[in-house]
Amino acid sequence: PIKSDYFFFLMIRRPPRSTQSRSSAASDVYKRQLFIYSNENAKLIKACRNVTGVQICNVNRLNLRLLAPGGQLGRFCIWTQSAFSALDRIFGSYRKTGQDKKNYQIQRPSLTNPDLSRLITSNEIQSVIRRAKTPVRRHDLQKKNPLKNKGALQRLNPYANVLKELNRKQNEQNRKKREDAIKAGRGASKQISADVKKQKRSQRKKSRDWVRGIFNQLDEASKRDQERYVNLATN
Repeated sequence: PIKSDYFFFLMIRRPPRSTQSRSSAASDVYKRQLFIYSNENAKLIKACRNVTGVQICNVNRLNLRLLAPGGQLGRFCIWTQSAFSALDRIFGSYRKTGQDKKNYQIQRPSLTNPDLSRLITSNEIQSVIRRAKTPVRRHDLQKKNPLKNKGALQRLNPYANVLKELNRKQNEQNRKKREDAIKAGRGASKQISADVKKQKRSQRKKSRDWVRGIFNQLDEASKRDQERYVNLATN
């Protein structure tokens, strides 16, 4: 017999959804349990159908979506006595076929031990299978750039370190020469006499005056040409 205590468990209400409005019907979510019947009277079916969170189904119309919704096994189901006894008549057993479903028989499991890890690691299988192959590296995993990698450059050109040392010494010598030239040029103006300095200043002044005179002559020539064009245009 089905008591009301079962339905008290079925009517447990989940907390409302935070993303939905409380005023909408989507905020109230109940756990839907499955009630399976076979040949019970109509009053019992209607009573269970009216309970919130209960889904009823006939044992002759069972499917995978009802027993495992979303592909997840373990749905809480309530079976009546007549529905439970009708399973052998519908689906049959390991020894005989079903009466309602013609030529249908429950398949026996082909593996007595479904633990695959234990089967693979057993002595019987490990003694027959071949050994695991060791990976063989046929080439370098990383192609190194000789221009950036010193070891790769040394393998390609053993004389590379000698050239590098010669270049370093040559650069050091050139640096010392530049420093000596800079030091030699410092204080050169102090060694020049006052007469020589005065002569150089006069030469610089003459050169500036000559350049200024050339620009003045060019300006005067351009002005004369403009005046001539204007006179021709007016006449």
